[in-house]
Amino acid sequence: MADYDVDLFVIGGGSGGVRAARIAANYGARVMLAEEYRMGGTCVIRGCVPKKLFVYASHVHEEIKDAAGFGWNIPSATFDWATLVANKDKEIARLEAAYTGNAEKAGARVVKARAVFEDAHTLRLSTGETVRPKYILIATGSTPSHGAAIPGIEHVISSDEIFHLPAFPKRIVIQGGGYIALECACIFAGLGADVTLVYRGDNILRGFDKDVRAHVRSEVEKAGITVLTGTTVSKVEKQREGFAAHLSGRSTIAADQVLFAIGRHPNVKGLGLEKAGVALNPANGGIAVDAFSQTNVPHIYAVGDVTHRINLTPVAIREGHAFADTVFGKRPVRVDHAEISTAVFSQPQVGTVGLTEAEARAQFTHVDIYKTDFRPIKATLSGSQSRVLMKLIVDGTSDRVLGCHIVGPEAAEIVQAVAIAVKMKATKADFDATMALHPTSAEELVTMRTPTQRYVREAAE
Repeated sequence: MADYDVDLFVIGGGSGGVRAARIAANYGARVMLAEEYRMGGTCVIRGCVPKKLFVYASHVHEEIKDAAGFGWNIPSATFDWATLVANKDKEIARLEAAYTGNAEKAGARVVKARAVFEDAHTLRLSTGETVRPKYILIATGSTPSHGAAIPGIEHVISSDEIFHLPAFPKRIVIQGGGYIALECACIFAGLGADVTLVYRGDNILRGFDKDVRAHVRSEVEKAGITVLTGTTVSKVEKQREGFAAHLSGRSTIAADQVLFAIGRHPNVKGLGLEKAGVALNPANGGIAVDAFSQTNVPHIYAVGDVTHRINLTPVAIREGHAFADTVFGKRPVRVDHAEISTAVFSQPQVGTVGLTEAEARAQFTHVDIYKTDFRPIKATLSGSQSRVLMKLIVDGTSDRVLGCHIVGPEAAEIVQAVAIAVKMKATKADFDATMALHPTSAEELVTMRTPTQRYVREAAE
């Protein structure tokens, strides 16, 4: 042990890195953690948390509009962007302090510095200090990708910048069709902006169930968001006021901001991985790891978005905890990446767990689909034309529920509970035997009795 300055050095103070540092320190390890920007990482500082706060803000206008149907006469309300940003900043600062405090209380030493590899066993900090750890954990997360360079790319912002814009953009063009682009579109639309969503594919939310994709697009278009598919931004031009976004179809849209949210890539640049001999996964550009998050260099591990496995905060936390249990708790733990629930905090919200219809039909010979599309009870008085989608994917042979997909209010909260049942391999009969909780939207999950579609794949001759 005398040959090492610390037992564990963690590069990155995000959710995965901090969890690993805390658990390792609890096992008695000497831990040092370096974060070059702000503790909390993408999720806390410029991702999930500020995003969700902005989502709440974007819902207020709709709630005020709906209130009239319930007898409330609310005077004209105004929105102040600066107040929202300032209040968000206070909460993020509180969480950042909590992340630092929790790591230090566990016994880890936190340094505000960039750490890069000098060689496989030595790290150099931007402070000039060098450290020789016994184990190294890379948890540097991901960073936005703007894609191929286009004229005027320097005028484009990413999702990292939206939480600090000096002024609210009354007109915004957003390129991308994934959950980040859609969430940003719904936030700005809910706050009163004129929003155009531009996506190169045939429909938004690639990778989600086809019915979810169709339903969400219909709902956001009803809400006033312009969705242009099969299109890209080919040029961004600075104007006297704002920008002109030139599209591949040769049309032009005036905007106060142009946001690209076309994906994120692993944050591996400049870490000196080549000096350490750490291999990247050629398929996704992330750090290549095994089931225990170990790289090709035995004492170096990586967790979270930098591995580009499943880029979700709870996954990074689970991987960081499992790493510490495995290496310092002497209790090998593999993270199960199957049946991970996820949400899109769009308007309407999406919650999903398990297989899509397409995935189930590719893997199973008999697939039953249970689907319902209805107007929620609140809409009967509010006058809203929004509709809820609920869909269960069932193995027609074993009766096991393979997937659940919901679009509507509180979809994420509902799916978090349903995910337990899916993980436990509950059957459709288990759902049917569960008494409905009335009146709720979620009761539809236990009252759908007849398949809306049945698919049987004939065996190959």
